[in-house]
Amino acid sequence: MSLETRKGTAMVDQGAEMVDQLTSVWQRYARIALAVLGAIVVVAGVAYYTIQQNKAQENLASKKLAEADMLFWQGDYDRAKSAADEVVKTYGSTPSGVDAHRVSGDAAYWHGNFKVAATEYKAYLSRKSDGAVAQSVRRSLAYALDSDKQYADAVKLYDGLVGVFDRETSSEMLSASARCLLETNDKAGAIQRYQRVANEFGETGAAQAARVRLAELGAPAN
Repeated sequence: MSLETRKGTAMVDQGAEMVDQLTSVWQRYARIALAVLGAIVVVAGVAYYTIQQNKAQENLASKKLAEADMLFWQGDYDRAKSAADEVVKTYGSTPSGVDAHRVSGDAAYWHGNFKVAATEYKAYLSRKSDGAVAQSVRRSLAYALDSDKQYADAVKLYDGLVGVFDRETSSEMLSASARCLLETNDKAGAIQRYQRVANEFGETGAAQAARVRLAELGAPAN
């Protein structure tokens, strides 16, 4: 066989060997690739279905919660709480299901069930602790604890809300904290907070009342 013929045969053999290797690689990994692709398609399908289901659930929950909210503003606190509790029970994982704790707490509070109201507010805050609504719920929780004579816990919340809202509300939070401290016989703590109201929030409506309380407690305003 000539040199030229041997070279041609070698090139053919190498080409055939490369084709065999590529075919082997494809056969080895094709099923894996197809399996991975299939898994991606399944995951995408499940995700899309879940999103659609969540939207549908939230839509139903928001409608039910709107009914509970309407009952609350009509002063029908018993039915408002029952409706809100049903939203929690049925759609608890949805945003409206979380918000239903707030409505249930408000209904309980205005019905005089302060302990139940505090429980509902805490349930809301355990799920959603940030944002303006959460801060309002935190304030409602402080009122509920205060009304339930859990003064020490109420003081912590009142103090934490100073500076969160407008200055008028901040002065009210300090004054409420001072009042709770007087209930626990912490006169020094109460005076310190009344002094802050009088000095730091002098233009607010609570400032004059704070000065009166300081005079009654035998303490200077500054």
